[in-house]
Amino acid sequence: MKKIGIWLDKEQAHIVTLEKENETMRTIKSEIEDFHPSGGFGLGYRGSPQDALPEDKYLEREIHQMKSYFKKIVSEIQDADAIVLFGPAQTGYKFKNELEEYFKDINAKVIGIHKTDSMTKNQIKAWVKDYFGIAVRKKPV
Repeated sequence: MKKIGIWLDKEQAHIVTLEKENETMRTIKSEIEDFHPSGGFGLGYRGSPQDALPEDKYLEREIHQMKSYFKKIVSEIQDADAIVLFGPAQTGYKFKNELEEYFKDINAKVIGIHKTDSMTKNQIKAWVKDYFGIAVRKKPV
């Protein structure tokens, strides 16, 4: 049985795959632009529709970049038997919504979605093993 845990945020996704005795981890970068409004003078008065235009364009671009990011993740998890999503912020929930709408067969394999803090790669691997009930062996001291 192939079990996959995905820790994701807007910057990257760490995909941990557990299959038989094997454990692998792959990282996918999102390529989503980071938007920081620079302020300055617009064409109209503050709060006018002209002020909102650049932000609207950015948000539309971010939606397309997010969909591309999610497609990369989906291509890595198509043969999973069970999937758990976790991570900070709302990206995991957005990914789940994308699966519900466009990838129903993969969505059916999602058995959980959890909010967690930022983690190191080793913490991510341990979290996935713990979630799926695989004992984490401690090294002798």
